[in-house]
Amino acid sequence: MAELPLIFPSPERETLEPHLPPPATGVEDDISSSSDLPFVTLTYATSLDSALSLGPGIRTALSGPQSKAMTHYLRSRHDAICVGVGTAIADDPGLNSRLASECPALETSPDAATAGVGALLGLAGKSTADDTQHTFTRHHPRPIVIDPKLRWDFTSESKVMRLARTGKGKAPYIITAVPQPPESKRKLLEDLGGKFVVLSGPKSQDSDTDLSNRGFDWHTILAAVRSEGLRSIMIEGGGEVINSLLSHGNSHLVDSVIITLAPTWLGQGSVFVSPLRKTSPDGKLSAVARLTSTVWMPLGEDVVLCGKLLPQE
Repeated sequence: MAELPLIFPSPERETLEPHLPPPATGVEDDISSSSDLPFVTLTYATSLDSALSLGPGIRTALSGPQSKAMTHYLRSRHDAICVGVGTAIADDPGLNSRLASECPALETSPDAATAGVGALLGLAGKSTADDTQHTFTRHHPRPIVIDPKLRWDFTSESKVMRLARTGKGKAPYIITAVPQPPESKRKLLEDLGGKFVVLSGPKSQDSDTDLSNRGFDWHTILAAVRSEGLRSIMIEGGGEVINSLLSHGNSHLVDSVIITLAPTWLGQGSVFVSPLRKTSPDGKLSAVARLTSTVWMPLGEDVVLCGKLLPQE
């Protein structure tokens, strides 16, 4: 069954606007006169018990249709989208945007009781096959996969590659610490416009600020992203990536946080958002991070929380 374009209404777009980077152009630019780091949006869907999935490697749907449409709108507003290798392996994600192009025809019905259902569910209306091909946005973020040890055994049939091959997405940039990636993988990536980005910078002296001591820290990763001409990046997951970015020493790199809260509990054994907490020299405990300038936005049965992280002392 063909996937329909998604609609995210204008009023909700206006609510999100203060929490987003300037509109993405889709052009990877010259960075000679701009910041050395991209605008960073941390965004993910979570349950009421702060869980991302039912367990490691288990793909778990949390977002309702309206908040899913919001996610694809966010993708259309960023130059890049980032996930960790665990998410790439578990979910085989497309990492594209299925947002409808401007002014799509909404689903209608002669029955007043059901008119506009497609709009309420964030779906563009049904049309002929030829028309549907032209109702998707043309802006797709550049996928960034953090894979220090090259664990992701992608192929030409991985979803992100198939989408890139058909012009419905972009091939990923894979950030790795492996100095000489396999030639066959390199060719597959480059033929579709992707590539390996090999980082060899020193690890942070603070183990909290590095991705499980795997070779590079967040500042190094984000600087590499910016050096590719990408001005904004949304970071979607998974758990290790989110917890690392929220930890002490990294949260100052985040410009905006947008969280979808689903009305469900996933329970024990799930993958949770629970960043490492530091104890002060005098032994006192304190919260890892806190949001300010918060905005709550209901979307269907979900609630979206937007805010900025308070500077850490």
